[in-house]
Amino acid sequence: MNARSWWLMISVGLGILLNPLNSSMVSVAIPRLQNVFQLNFTVVSWIIFSFYIASAIAQPVMGKASDLFGRKKLFLTGLLVAFFASLLAPLSPNFGWLIVFRIVQSIGTSMIVAVGIAIVRIHITEKQATALSVLSIFLSGAAAIGPFIGGVLIHWWGWHAIFFVNIPFVVASFLLAWRTIPKDEPPISVASNMSFRKWINMIDASGILLFTVGLVALLVGLLSAKSSGHVSLLSIIVGLIGLMLLLVFVRHELKTTSPFIPLHTFAKYPAMTWVNIEFMLVNVLFYSLFFGLPSYLQMVRHVSEFHTGILMLSLGLCSLVASPLAGRWIDKSGPRPALLVSAMLMTLGSVWIVTLNQTSPVISVCLALAAFGISNGLNNVGMQAALFKSSPKEIIGVASGLFSTSRYFGTILSSLLIGIVMGGKFSFEGFRLLGIILTAIALSLVFISRRRRESGQLQES
Repeated sequence: MNARSWWLMISVGLGILLNPLNSSMVSVAIPRLQNVFQLNFTVVSWIIFSFYIASAIAQPVMGKASDLFGRKKLFLTGLLVAFFASLLAPLSPNFGWLIVFRIVQSIGTSMIVAVGIAIVRIHITEKQATALSVLSIFLSGAAAIGPFIGGVLIHWWGWHAIFFVNIPFVVASFLLAWRTIPKDEPPISVASNMSFRKWINMIDASGILLFTVGLVALLVGLLSAKSSGHVSLLSIIVGLIGLMLLLVFVRHELKTTSPFIPLHTFAKYPAMTWVNIEFMLVNVLFYSLFFGLPSYLQMVRHVSEFHTGILMLSLGLCSLVASPLAGRWIDKSGPRPALLVSAMLMTLGSVWIVTLNQTSPVISVCLALAAFGISNGLNNVGMQAALFKSSPKEIIGVASGLFSTSRYFGTILSSLLIGIVMGGKFSFEGFRLLGIILTAIALSLVFISRRRRESGQLQES
């Protein structure tokens, strides 16, 4: 790759790291936010849910928009949105406004991720696995190092600092992207005088509304039942309404001509479907540990935010080391061996969590963190390589958006899993139960990986 390609990857990388960085730093901030706003874990967990629900919606929409309207302007716009959200979030007068600015921040950073990956896919055609490994350093590295950065920032300057830290990354990415990302004109088929109704139909506003309301209602029903300690009639009604709306959403997506999530695409390309399912479960595993462990260390083992961040650093360092090695390995051998090793490491890490007891040295959690960190580096490169192998180039924008949505489905499910297992308060018994569930999910990945390979062979034939 030439120097311009490297600068293009750096400009994109500095932008796309904002999404995982902001999703991960908050994991250390949750206990502090509980104290500041006087809320229990279930309520504060909406700072996680809101970010990922907004990201799950924005990713495929922005992937579609990038295919239709061009990518450079959308990338730069996302940086501006993230900039203003990062300035305003620390000024939030209450927790409700903080959630609002987190949603805005999520939309801006989601624009960057969906468009950024497509930019690299289109403009860097040689050694794409190596290019993906570089992006993975920004993505997985930022996500994994986020708790360490968050712990240091919160310890010295308070929770406001985890928003202000975004500003230098935004400025650097904007200046580099302005110069290095090639200009691309929108396709002729997109009319400049498109009516508001056509625009609404094109982005499938009805599908977005059904998905958003349905998912939020289902989460509210499940979490309110768990946090209150009993299943109330209201919780059942809200949960059932959410489930019904999601079923209506599926039916709507199968019928509409411009779906928000093109379910027909999953049916047409089964190998791509299995890649997304596997990636979703991988993220359930990773983020259950990622969000669960910092709160467990602080609330159950009474470890400070600063030292929690230092312990979580082993996760980040292992991810950073594994990502470039994974790129070279996958360039030579394909994604299959790396993903198999990753599944084995996640199983090892999950089993290790189950074996911990209340007298285990706190430092012993580093073994589980190292196993998950290495597997995260392998997965981010391997899963993206498998996605590009199974997805036609003409729908790569949509495919990238769906892939990112699978990541956010996984993170939403991980937060839901933690909320259901732990309830309003963390405990040692709940953390061990979480480890048992994660072990079962890790073992299931071997079966899913086999189905993905079989579907890929059928698709090629």
